[in-house]
Amino acid sequence: MPTVPPSVVSVERLIWRGDVRGAGVRTIPEETPIALTYGRTTHAVMMATPADLRDFALGFSLSEGIVQRPEEIEALDVVVVDDGIELRMDLNQERVAGLARRRRRITGPGGCGLCGMDSLAEALRPVPEVELGVTFTPADIQAAQASMPEAQQLNTQTRAVHAAAFWTPQRGLVALREDVGRHNALDKLLGAMAWAGHRATKGIVLLSSRVSVEMVQKAAVLGAPLIVAVSAPTALAVRTAEAAGMTLIGIARSDAFEVFTHPNRIKAGSVRHVA
Repeated sequence: MPTVPPSVVSVERLIWRGDVRGAGVRTIPEETPIALTYGRTTHAVMMATPADLRDFALGFSLSEGIVQRPEEIEALDVVVVDDGIELRMDLNQERVAGLARRRRRITGPGGCGLCGMDSLAEALRPVPEVELGVTFTPADIQAAQASMPEAQQLNTQTRAVHAAAFWTPQRGLVALREDVGRHNALDKLLGAMAWAGHRATKGIVLLSSRVSVEMVQKAAVLGAPLIVAVSAPTALAVRTAEAAGMTLIGIARSDAFEVFTHPNRIKAGSVRHVA
């Protein structure tokens, strides 16, 4: 029976430094077509890293609104086929009926989050509001950021994949998932958290990528009050985070970060204003 392909492969390549040519081997990530099927009907095909596939199946199903809880997936099989991998899921009867009412198909190059949406309303669907009350310090933000690199094993090998992680002041880095697609990495994190029964209402979602609207939508499904990303958000991501009551931080570095929405969650003993 075919097995799931490795997440990374080694390839030969030429190296040019100025006018000097050399040869060597580079470790690069695998990218595989992965079909998410429900009752043997394909709902989506995503290009993704073939790792943490059960997490991906559940996380995608949750972020798409296909299920609300892990137990609504009655069976989940990872099946390697000639052209890729199928994540075959069977849903309970209530979810089967709901899926039939909102059936859509997408093909997502590189983990594309909104490719193939069949309506504008679906693409811009309202997001759940996150819980209020929890606050963080600048030191928390910096500690959370600092916890990521050591856990990014695929990126250490390849320098070519994204990561999504969850961190709390009490537990540190709770979970981290990686993928060639930033949306896939966040779906994998969502699934890992759901399988483990972890709630995200008291911690931080960390992203190695920019923040687009679908990343905010997925984090809101997770219930996260705070997103911290290394890059800037889009304008629509900012508006969506504002509406969800979520604090959105971008341009996060070891010594600085920028807060775009709901800044009252960030507390410090003193604040010095800078331009």
